[in-house]
Amino acid sequence: MCCLRHWYFGKDWVCGGQWKEYVDVLRSWVETFTSAGIRLVFFFDGVVEHQKRQEWVKRRLRVNKDVSKVFSHIRKYGEQPGKELFCLPSGLATFTPFALRSLGQEVFCSVREADYEIASYARQHDSMGILGQDSDYIIYDSAPYLSVAKLQINSLTTVMYDRQKLCTTIGLAVTQLPLLACLLGNDVVSEEHVRQIRNSAVETYRRASPAAYSRAPHGQVVLAVTRLVSTLRSPDGEQTEFVPWSLNAPVPLRDLLKKGISSYLLPGQKSFEFVDVSASPATFEKLVSPEILKACREKHVAAEGFMVYCVVCAGVTECSNSLEDEEDEELLPQALVYRPCRQRIYGLLLLHGPDANSLENPAIREWFVYPGNPLNEPEMIHPVPINISCGHPSLDVLWFSSGPEVSALRLTAFLSVFDCVEFSELFGQIEDSLLGALCLITYVVLQVQTLSEEDVDAYLSQAVCQRLKSSPELQQIKLPLLSSRAVQLGSLYVRGISHLLGANNASGCPLPSAALMPWHVFDGRLFHSKYLLAHRGVEKHELLDDDPSCLSQFLLLKEKLVETCRKRSRALQSRPRAPERSLSPSPGGSSGEDWRQRGETAGGHQRGWGWRERRGQNVYKSRDRMWGRGGHRGRGQDFYSCHSSEDMSRCLKLPRGRSNHCRGRYQLAPRWPHPSAP
Repeated sequence: MCCLRHWYFGKDWVCGGQWKEYVDVLRSWVETFTSAGIRLVFFFDGVVEHQKRQEWVKRRLRVNKDVSKVFSHIRKYGEQPGKELFCLPSGLATFTPFALRSLGQEVFCSVREADYEIASYARQHDSMGILGQDSDYIIYDSAPYLSVAKLQINSLTTVMYDRQKLCTTIGLAVTQLPLLACLLGNDVVSEEHVRQIRNSAVETYRRASPAAYSRAPHGQVVLAVTRLVSTLRSPDGEQTEFVPWSLNAPVPLRDLLKKGISSYLLPGQKSFEFVDVSASPATFEKLVSPEILKACREKHVAAEGFMVYCVVCAGVTECSNSLEDEEDEELLPQALVYRPCRQRIYGLLLLHGPDANSLENPAIREWFVYPGNPLNEPEMIHPVPINISCGHPSLDVLWFSSGPEVSALRLTAFLSVFDCVEFSELFGQIEDSLLGALCLITYVVLQVQTLSEEDVDAYLSQAVCQRLKSSPELQQIKLPLLSSRAVQLGSLYVRGISHLLGANNASGCPLPSAALMPWHVFDGRLFHSKYLLAHRGVEKHELLDDDPSCLSQFLLLKEKLVETCRKRSRALQSRPRAPERSLSPSPGGSSGEDWRQRGETAGGHQRGWGWRERRGQNVYKSRDRMWGRGGHRGRGQDFYSCHSSEDMSRCLKLPRGRSNHCRGRYQLAPRWPHPSAP
């Protein structure tokens, strides 16, 4: 996971991610090692263990402050802030394992603490080293620890931390390093738990070494605790005890220290206790068959699944920080936008038979980061059964059965998660990636009542045009300024792609996973350009790069979206937005382009409608009023305001049936001719 920041260095990181460029970077990175005869094995965090949850929460809340500063900068200057506020694009950790697998790499997703699994694998397979950035790798008695932060990729040189030389320097045995790590504080034993022991060690160290005062405070603590550990012995003089009795610690603290030390003991290194997350409360195990549990774990470990394993095996799911503007009172956070979708995914996975609608079904613990959520405890979210005519489908049938009827059932289940069953008629008529995009955009329109016609045009035109463009063409797109609202919409879309993936996995994969990967369906820079063009009011042919085939496909998707929304009493309004004043020049930067005044503040906020009330009121209070279906203000313009019905029918004469492309079950999206960049 610590490699992500070294892999993603695209020109834009606030717009939602330059995914094609990112995959190119990964490919080049992998090829550098491969050409040197080095085989890479990648590990990603698959779970957040209970003892690490509080540390996870602290980090997420800390990142929230940085995200707030990012949006403040964009609103003020209309441009991306400097690298001091760099945040990874939303979803990068979710999709990178799939990207590496598509490049033929060996990828694993952990079922416990990833650091432990990495150290265990490296020891078992006699790996040449662990390339990462975590001091725990020098505590584990495993392969040499190599720094990714110090890596010079062109020469393949870096810094190696040698645990044997470290131990020689500080006067400890390798077997004493786990106790040292625990007394200094780690994810199991917090600094607060061992503060008294550390303070006593520092006082003793200073009395014995007056020169210690010249060292940095943190250095004094490390050397003081090291000296304390070196003096600890068991009654027989051997270092056989995890926590020597000579360490004056109360029983609860000794037990905690034993637990912390055990977390560093790899298989074959004395006894250790391992609790697999799949050995979870029976309330979830009893809801699925043993075959489903086995398949969940296998797909999870092989980094072939998303969301399903943690829901089925542990009843918990989480989502890290997204680029969301806490000052924006119009746009609902992605965690709330996609909650109904997740509830249906939970229902698809856990609700079966006559008890599908029972109120006694267990709730899923959600740890989702969004503005207004203090993360003091998980939100308890109940599964909701999907609504299809044949009744709630069996997960065993969806995952393990075959035949045309089952294939149709999988597709229906997938579309039901997004309330878009009508789109089944488009299966085979349009590309799978476009079908997924249409489901996602329609779902967002139904959930977010303030989404305008211009927003939808930006989403749809980006989806249609993205596959036509190469990575260099996408990098050449020029943006006159950034809109904070477009930044959040881009992040919202990428988080939605992950929900497409989760729904597809839960439904038995009616669509090939490759078709739902962001490098095939989304580019943040392209979306931002389409957003600015759509809100500037350009003609549709210009929005679609003057490409007749793109325009035809765009109009088809738009017609289907409008038709579905009308059935659900959702009318869209045309609300073009542009900055109402010139933006301030940033330090070392230039201001954005001066747009005409159109009733919006710089950065994309039209104040007024709010998903939460100001002055500390509960964030949920205005949700039903503002975000329930049919809660819009008036019908406004419909989607046909820019085109006559004659023009629409002429553009929509597309061939029926399967597309001309021979789409195998796992075939990637086809190549299209490349037009000029917008």
